[in-house]
Amino acid sequence: MPLKQSLWTLICLLAAPAIAFAQTPPTPAAPAARPTPPTRAPDIPGAPAFTKITGAGANAPIDKSGDFIIGPDYVPAPEFTTVDRVPQGKVHQFVMDSKDSQFYPGIARDVFGTPDPNNPKSLIVETHPKDYQRAITVYVPAKNKRNKPAPFLVMHDGPKFGDPNTTIPSQVLDNLIAQKRIPPIVVVAIQNGGGDAQGNERGLEYDTLSGKFAEFIQAEVLPAVEKNADVKLTDNPDGRAAMGCSSGAAAAFTMAWYHPEWYRRIVSYSGTYVNQQWPWNPANPGGAWDYHDGIIAKSERKPIRIWMHVGDRDLYNPNVMRDDMHDWVMANHRMAKVLKDKGYEYQYSYALDSGHCDKKVREQTLPQALEWVWRGYRNR
Repeated sequence: MPLKQSLWTLICLLAAPAIAFAQTPPTPAAPAARPTPPTRAPDIPGAPAFTKITGAGANAPIDKSGDFIIGPDYVPAPEFTTVDRVPQGKVHQFVMDSKDSQFYPGIARDVFGTPDPNNPKSLIVETHPKDYQRAITVYVPAKNKRNKPAPFLVMHDGPKFGDPNTTIPSQVLDNLIAQKRIPPIVVVAIQNGGGDAQGNERGLEYDTLSGKFAEFIQAEVLPAVEKNADVKLTDNPDGRAAMGCSSGAAAAFTMAWYHPEWYRRIVSYSGTYVNQQWPWNPANPGGAWDYHDGIIAKSERKPIRIWMHVGDRDLYNPNVMRDDMHDWVMANHRMAKVLKDKGYEYQYSYALDSGHCDKKVREQTLPQALEWVWRGYRNR
């Protein structure tokens, strides 16, 4: 090899690590960990007068309304176990594209918002259009009659496409239906449009106080469910339920609040009844916090039956606004109080040693929550 070529080769070999090092981007700093929410005692100011339910795996009575403490020893409910000879429902999945929606064409946030200096209840958020697809997962009970309108439950934050299971494990539904503890319901699990909170599609859908999300489901989702899963869904509002966790729970309540002619039964885990609405709306400037800060108290009682839960270590003031409207525990306590004062049918479980949307609590309480919320239903 000529000397000139040898020197050039040596220079390249020596320089390669430096070039590679220069082109390697620095490792981004890990985001600061969110502080662990404090544990709120059951008797803090503003808490309901709870009835303590004792015993590992014990839930509130199935025939009682009111405020209850459960935990801290949780046991998965037996309904999560598949039972031989119990008829098994079928699960269907299909995809809806945002480009086909007249309600939600899709948005996403550029960066997390900053507090509005002129309005401490609002964030300034920059967004951009963003297409999305959402999976719709449908559980159809084994003995569903195709031409008979079926009662159903809408679930928020449904699984992504390709997941063969519904958000509610199908064996739970199979067992409850076989035991005649709930009617033979269809479950429609709707994946959110992506992101979370202010400026994202999920936040726009779930945290907005209006009838729009229920109208989207009524106009676009339910007809697609009937077509793709070969079912007929009831128009009877007493046979329609909605369920979710966190903002999905707030969305479920909002559906029934703005459209009680469509939905009247609600299951709410760790409900986000806090100030997370965006864009800011002067008609309800505190977002879902306004439900328990005046909206429910000042309105005529609606025909809503609701099962609610929150954990003693649920979320607490997790954003930059510091507006005293971001304590999930206090928000749910206040919801329970105003519902009681207005004479609503509600059951509220305060879960000890429990965080936000806690899996162990859900696995103990879900079958009984479904049974409680469907009590009194009579098929027409």
